[in-house]
Amino acid sequence: MNFVEERIVMDGVVRPKGVLKVDAFLNHQMDMEFLDAIALEFTKRFAGTPVTKVLTIEASGIAIAASVARELKVPLVVAKKTRSMNLDGDLYVAEVLSFSHKNINTIVVGKKYLSEGEQILIIDDIMANGCAMQGLISIVEDAEAHVAGCGVVIEKAFQEGSDRIRNLGYRLESLAIIKSMDSETGKITFAE
Repeated sequence: MNFVEERIVMDGVVRPKGVLKVDAFLNHQMDMEFLDAIALEFTKRFAGTPVTKVLTIEASGIAIAASVARELKVPLVVAKKTRSMNLDGDLYVAEVLSFSHKNINTIVVGKKYLSEGEQILIIDDIMANGCAMQGLISIVEDAEAHVAGCGVVIEKAFQEGSDRIRNLGYRLESLAIIKSMDSETGKITFAE
């Protein structure tokens, strides 16, 4: 069992309908040493892969992606879920269905932050249906940049998202892959 799986078993909570609460250490209250270890692991896994920027979606992925970007010494770009007065100029836009919130978000990235030919590493916290990752991929492609890879801390392999991303031909690195979860017993089964 790796360090991410151990932490999920220790502090994660399985809820009905495929929900895994990891808010005690990953995306509400954040264990910064744990995030640093995640960043080091992603850096190892993508060693030798050129990366010019890290891209994530607000809000849960920001701290994780920021740790990865800091470790790689590249800028972090955050796709916004709401347009504000601060967003000016041309935007890349994608529609994303949120698994946890059960709504559709329009995500945007300023065109001045992604350029043609850049090597973009996409990082997020959890992959369920893969819609957030697909939205980020479409933004990278609209920018005529290259997806250097996709990284998620937790992959729910029992949902279709990870298969969808891999079947599209993208490299997906997951630090913990969950095969199944039982909300009655709290049991989590990880892939080998």
